[in-house]
Amino acid sequence: MSADAATAVGAPIDFQTHPDRYRHWRLEVDGPVGLLTMKVQESGGLFPGYELKMNSYDLGVDIELADAVQRLRFEHPTVRAVVIRSGQERVFCAGANIRMLSQSTHAHKVNFCKFTNETRNGIEEAGAESGQRYLAAVSGSAAGGGYELALAAEYIMLVDDRSSSVAFPETPLLAVLPGTGGLTRIVDKRKVRRDRADVFSTLEEGIRGRKAVEWRLVDEVVPKSSWEATVRQRALELAARSDRPEQARGVALGPLDRSIDGDRVTYSSVGVAIDRTLRVAHLTVRGPTTPVPASAEAAHAAGDRFWPLAAARELDDAILHLRLNEPDIGLFLIRTEGQSAAVADYDRLLEAGADHWFLREVRLLWKRVLKRLDVTSRTLIALIEPGSCFAGTLAELALAADRSIILDGTFGGDARPAPALRLGEFNFGAYPMSNGLSRMGTRFLGEPASVDRARERIGQPLDAEAAAELGLVTFSYDDTDWSDEIRIMVEERASFSPDALTGMEANLRFAGPETMETKIFGRLTAWQNWIFQRPNAAGDEGALKRYGTGVQPTFDRKRV
Repeated sequence: MSADAATAVGAPIDFQTHPDRYRHWRLEVDGPVGLLTMKVQESGGLFPGYELKMNSYDLGVDIELADAVQRLRFEHPTVRAVVIRSGQERVFCAGANIRMLSQSTHAHKVNFCKFTNETRNGIEEAGAESGQRYLAAVSGSAAGGGYELALAAEYIMLVDDRSSSVAFPETPLLAVLPGTGGLTRIVDKRKVRRDRADVFSTLEEGIRGRKAVEWRLVDEVVPKSSWEATVRQRALELAARSDRPEQARGVALGPLDRSIDGDRVTYSSVGVAIDRTLRVAHLTVRGPTTPVPASAEAAHAAGDRFWPLAAARELDDAILHLRLNEPDIGLFLIRTEGQSAAVADYDRLLEAGADHWFLREVRLLWKRVLKRLDVTSRTLIALIEPGSCFAGTLAELALAADRSIILDGTFGGDARPAPALRLGEFNFGAYPMSNGLSRMGTRFLGEPASVDRARERIGQPLDAEAAAELGLVTFSYDDTDWSDEIRIMVEERASFSPDALTGMEANLRFAGPETMETKIFGRLTAWQNWIFQRPNAAGDEGALKRYGTGVQPTFDRKRV
């Protein structure tokens, strides 16, 4: 049964899990070092029809990894270094499972690759911004996505046992490419010379030993006799460079407060209502209803019920649910509900507690969730209506949207005041996009004076006239035109080709400088997306279908 078939019969993919339920990973803590051991259960695929041999993975394996990375940051604040290792003999990780890829729909393959890469980006961010540095201890073969997993780490060690190796065999074996960040990371991150990267990416057997170090594919090779001791030593050296607390109590991440009832998904601070006729998801984020804690320590004591943490986790889960389980829903209408002043109060606490490990992790989680929204292939339209609280952190939702519309005035019979947008310090750099710029800076890429004008209005309620004058919204309509204009906009969007919209939106959202992240997602959207549909890879006579059968694939030899 394919992923799409499974969701169609009422078995949606669930992104919630817990170490007690892991089937493929083991999470342990040894002083300042965390240990993530990958031992994939062959019969534990997310869907039937394939076996996860040789530590190969599917989305279910990646969901557990993403959960472990998140829990290490929140539940284990004293962990300063994390070792990723294999629990299997003679194999580190064989990469994405080929049988799974060959039977999956195109949409599932692309969303699987995107989620996998977002998790690897999170690993890199943990080292760069949270002081939780990752080390990949590669024993056995690390092939394809297995080597890509190692590449996410800050430091890669390879055991020198004459068989352990790193490899990118996708091109010679599968007619695809290491598109989940692999090619980009070896040249942009590890600075492997271009011609060597070309050779490496066409070698089925990969590279091992001192040559892997010489080519910068790994950082160190270690004799088998001193392997365990050296891995521990390197992990402690990484830990010594961390600024994470030596003593702190973690925050347990409990199950989300979520219910799914037909076309509605309800959380404590987020709601999703699906209109299948228009193929629209109404996505609403509710502001805080409890007073802001008095201090960083009080916020820490609130644990996973602290509103910014709860709202971020719920929004993240809602985005993933819509991505993977609702592929026909092409447009998100984004709303907020609540008091802008309350959102601003929480932002001020997050800003004042910038040096507190817990508040830092909450801000970084919001950064990751907003990035996940940015790279989601759905049209995003923000509606700023009476009762909205697009302020500070939640104003980022409007800035992330492809279009934002504000009501000029009020609705007839509605006693609530006219809506307003309220900017905060966090809108000017706290939540950078994949291009390294703030959403405000990306919006006004050639207009630095416009950014300055917007900054001067921090904390002020900006009504329709002011928001439009500052260039912060796309349109403003009064109550006479509101319903018709929104309806026409939604219907027009639904009439366009989804493929054309995906390409258009992905190009327009990331103006400005190219970074490793924008390259990865750009290539994932374009090249991997295209190659995964070509008959050379996915056709009945293509490499994915014929892999392991002993029959050579038949290629269309025309270069395109």
